[in-house]
Amino acid sequence: MAVEQFSARADLQAGTLVKVKARGFEFSLDEPPELGGTDTAMNPVEALLGALGACQAIVARSYAPMFNVELDEFWVELEGDLDPDGFMNKAEVRCGFSDIRYTYHIKSSSPEQAVDDFIAFIGTKCPVGDSLSQGVNLTLAGVVRE
Repeated sequence: MAVEQFSARADLQAGTLVKVKARGFEFSLDEPPELGGTDTAMNPVEALLGALGACQAIVARSYAPMFNVELDEFWVELEGDLDPDGFMNKAEVRCGFSDIRYTYHIKSSSPEQAVDDFIAFIGTKCPVGDSLSQGVNLTLAGVVRE
C-alpha cells in the first residue's frame, strides 16, 4: 500500500489559543495561565498524551477480534514528565517529554493468555506510539510571508 499523507492546520488566535483543523474537524488548544494562556482548552502536550491513548484504544478495538478478545471496557491512563523551564527558555533542559507512562485498563471475559497476547500486541500497531518511540523527521517545509 502506498504511503498516505495526513495534514492539519493550526491557526493562532488571541493569546495562546490555537484552533486546529483537519478534514473538516476542529478543536482548540490553549495553555494554563502560568504558561501565558487563558486555560480554555487542554494544552498541546496534554493533547499529545490524549492522541497516544486514543490511538492505543483504536488499535485495541480494531484488533480485539483477531485475538478473540471481548472488550467490555478499555481505557488508557497516561502521564508524562516535562520540565516547563525548557519551553519558557528558563533553563537548558529538554522542551518535550522525557518520559511517558501509560496504563491499560481492560475489562474482558476472554481467557487471560489471549488478553496478555493482545495487550503485548497493541503497542506494536499504534502509529502515534511508533512516532514517539522511534522518532520522526521534522522539517520546516517553508515560510510564506504575507
